[in-house]
Amino acid sequence: MLNTPAAPAAITVPSPSRHAEGVSNDEFRDALSRLAAGVVLVTAQEAPLDPDDPGAPAGEDVGMTATAFLSVSLDPPLVLVSLRDGSRMDDLLDEQPMWAVSVLSESQRHIAGRFAMKGRVSDRLLFADIPYRRGEYSGAPLVGGALATLECRTEQRVAAGDHTLVIGRVLTARVPSAEGGPLTYFRGRYRQLG
Repeated sequence: MLNTPAAPAAITVPSPSRHAEGVSNDEFRDALSRLAAGVVLVTAQEAPLDPDDPGAPAGEDVGMTATAFLSVSLDPPLVLVSLRDGSRMDDLLDEQPMWAVSVLSESQRHIAGRFAMKGRVSDRLLFADIPYRRGEYSGAPLVGGALATLECRTEQRVAAGDHTLVIGRVLTARVPSAEGGPLTYFRGRYRQLG
C-alpha cells in the first residue's frame, strides 16, 4: 500500500481589519476606550531656522494632546509619552531632547481639543490666546491654569508598533494650580471626574 501525503492544512489569512492574533483594530480600540486616562499637553520648541543668524526667525512652538502619558520611575524621576510614528512631535523630539508637559484641568477641554485636531492650522495660531510661560530648561510653553507642569529631557526612545515611546527625565515639576479636577478621556470623549 502506498502512503500518500496528507493534504496541507488550510492556511487562514487574517482579513485586513484583523491581526494575525485575532483582535481587530475596532475591537482593540473599543476595549481600551474603557480605560480612563488623564489628558496632557506635550510641548516643545523647534530650533531657530538659522541658529547662527540672530536675525533669523525663532523656532515655532509645537504642541500635542496626549492621553498615553505616565510615570515610570521615582528615582530617577522618569515619565513616558507615546507618540505616533511620523507625527510632528515624534519628528521634533527625535531632534530636540527638551520638552514639557502640562497636566490639563477639567476647565481646559478646549485646549485638549485644539491640539488634538487633525489637519490643523499652524501651532503658532493654536497658542495665540492661551496663557503660558516658558520653561526654564526646555523653553517650551507651560500652560497657565494647568494642574501640574513638568520639564523633561529625553533619556530613551523605544519603537513600539506604530508609536514611539519617549522616556524623559523630569528636570522640573511644579503644581501651579490646585484648583479644579483633572481632565480625563473615557470612551472617546473628554470628561470630568465625579
